[in-house]
Amino acid sequence: MDIDEEDRGDSSPPPPPPETPATKMSRKQILTLIAMASINFCSMICYSILGPFFPNEAKKKGVSQAMIGLIFGIYALCTLVGSLIIGKYIVQIGAKFMIVAGLFISSVCTVLFGFLDQVSDGTVFIVLCFITRSINAIGFSAAVTSSFAVSAKVFPDNIATVLGFMEIFTGLGLILGPPLGGWLYQSFGYEIPFVFTGCLLLATVPLNMWILPSFDAVPSQNSFLRLCTRIKILLICFVVFTMSSGLGFLDATLSIFAIEKLNLSAGSVGLLMIGLSLPYGAASPIFGVISDKYPSIRKWMMVIGGMATAVSFCFLGPLPVFHIRSQLWLTVLMLVVVGFSLCMTCIPTFAEMIACAHEYGFEESLSTLGLVSGLFSAVWSAGMFFGPTFGGYITQTLNFEWSAGVQGALAFLTAFLQLIYFTIERIQNKSQKAKKVEMSSQGEKSPLLPKTDHLRVDIT
Repeated sequence: MDIDEEDRGDSSPPPPPPETPATKMSRKQILTLIAMASINFCSMICYSILGPFFPNEAKKKGVSQAMIGLIFGIYALCTLVGSLIIGKYIVQIGAKFMIVAGLFISSVCTVLFGFLDQVSDGTVFIVLCFITRSINAIGFSAAVTSSFAVSAKVFPDNIATVLGFMEIFTGLGLILGPPLGGWLYQSFGYEIPFVFTGCLLLATVPLNMWILPSFDAVPSQNSFLRLCTRIKILLICFVVFTMSSGLGFLDATLSIFAIEKLNLSAGSVGLLMIGLSLPYGAASPIFGVISDKYPSIRKWMMVIGGMATAVSFCFLGPLPVFHIRSQLWLTVLMLVVVGFSLCMTCIPTFAEMIACAHEYGFEESLSTLGLVSGLFSAVWSAGMFFGPTFGGYITQTLNFEWSAGVQGALAFLTAFLQLIYFTIERIQNKSQKAKKVEMSSQGEKSPLLPKTDHLRVDIT
């Protein structure tokens, strides 16, 4: 029922609504950002220092290229298992406790890994590497999986922007880790890089205990199985898998390729890896803002990024079919393209997975965020296991050039499947809209009263 001006008792128009002030971050959000930044930065430094010198050091211990890939890959495999368990029980255990405990375990294992050069060569060295890396991975998975869920909980409307901001510190850790590790290794030996970075990570434990807020939530009945029954979720998981597979492949194989083919030292290899990390970290906040401001283009960011990643991996070696000689400038250029394209592909994925979960009926709670972040971390870890192990095997059997080409083929397959799915989805959405418009137009043309011409009354 409409209310006219006489009923209001006032003929003047209603006052305009008050202007809402620009939203500012609360104290809880600021502290959460500081905590997440410290986790990403220190964890990535500890993770990335191995690249420049550990593969070569392991070869001196009699470890084959395939086994080196497994040592890198076991970290990701244990992270996969840990992420699924932690993502399921994040509410019961507590997000803050898992972050603090995970950082402590990871820091201690990083320090212990620095003393493995004192053990005998061969089997003992390999077994201790596997044990230390496995425990380290469980701690890492607890911290990172919980940090993803906490970030999405505190910033529900700007998750891609926040993740883009976090990836700056991820990129900084990946940038500083390899050259710092290579320099410390050349200057002080094998132990000091791990002791230094492990102590740096340990310092984040009291920091996060102090500034990170606690989160209360109710456990959910949803499961990973229900989440994985959606084709779109599985497709995004495949995207995450190929991205992490490429990064893991480069961690395990790039240093040996650069030393043997490009004649670089361990310190120079660390600088070479900056070509991958710097564009990734620099472009992350830009793609994060774009992803949050224009959610409809997230899927096309993943498609374009996947295509660019495929091309850059094929020219990284480059593939022997191109008959191009390996050159330093070409390797650096392709690493820059890989870092930029992986960033374009990676940033929208987590926000898109959360949006898909909500579309399919998952409630907006910390429990759902734990499931999504656990699945994301698990798939990422699966790629980080596949990349070093499978890539190391192909590198040992053939060479680095063909192995990089396989990674490019995977990225192309992912982008192609996305292109097909999103094209079909767009066509279906257009047809549904057309049907709705047609039904609404038919409803407007229909008469208000039913026709009664067919009714006849005989009067006798």
